[in-house]
Formats: sequence, C-alpha cells, structure tokens
Amino acid sequence: MLDVQEIQRLLPHRFPFLLIDRVIEIDEEKIVALKNVSINEPFFAGHFPGHPVMPGVLIVEAMAQAGAIMAMRSSGFDPAKQVIYFMALDKVKFRKPVVPGDQLRIEVAPLRKGATIWKMKGQALVDGTVVCEAEFLASLIDRDGRDAPDAPAPTT
Repeated sequence: MLDVQEIQRLLPHRFPFLLIDRVIEIDEEKIVALKNVSINEPFFAGHFPGHPVMPGVLIVEAMAQAGAIMAMRSSGFDPAKQVIYFMALDKVKFRKPVVPGDQLRIEVAPLRKGATIWKMKGQALVDGTVVCEAEFLASLIDRDGRDAPDAPAPTT
C-alpha cells in the first residue's frame, strides 16, 4: 500500500491535480488505487452548479496517474530525472456520473510493457459498478525532454 506522501514521491502532481489518495494493491500485473470524491473539489464549483458531476477527463486522468505509479514501480524509473506523459487514449467510455461522496476504485493493468512506452487498460468503479473505462499509452521521458514523443500532453 502507498499513502499520499509516498504517491507524491513518485508523481509530480499536487493539489488540486493529484487524483490518487491511496494505493491499496500493486504488483506487476495490476494496481488498485482510491480517489475520494469530495464536494470540496475545486472543479465542482463550475461542473455543474447545483448538479455537481466529476469531469470525465479527470476520471481518465486518475486512471493514468495510477498507471504511471505502476509503470514507475515496475521499471528503473527515477522521478528526479524522468516524467511520464500521456500519448494516446482509446476506447474511452463513461458509464455513470461520479458525484460528491463517491469513492473511485481505480484498477489499471498493463496490456503491453516496453522499455519506455506502456499500453494500459483501466477502469474506475463506484460501489462495484464501472463508471469509466479506457485504454491508454504512456511514455517514460527524461525530464530534459530530448527523447519526448511528438507533442505529448504532459499530464501524466
């Protein structure tokens, strides 16, 4: 298990963009992480007033952050010298809204592991029901950017 302090040693994200509160399971084949969704999240002020719904892109970002933790722990990743970038998203589906008070259970498994590029499949669940699923590519990059892929979105 990893608590938020251990997660922050791996990920460069900080509030309000750190979307993993705890890792409850991690091995070579799977990571399971939790995100407690609070009414105090800053995005609820505008998404949507009077009808708060967690933005789907942030649910996908939470899956990517969990996948990044798994990739980092499974490789020779050095967070002082490297970052992980999103490269692509596929097969994204949003099944149910996520609202304040929900707890996201984020499960990510690798589909393909490379030296620097990983393909992963993730799903987010609330009370055992899938609310979002996606496949994504991520690339481990030197912080100096010399080996960065073309136009990555530096989110994870």
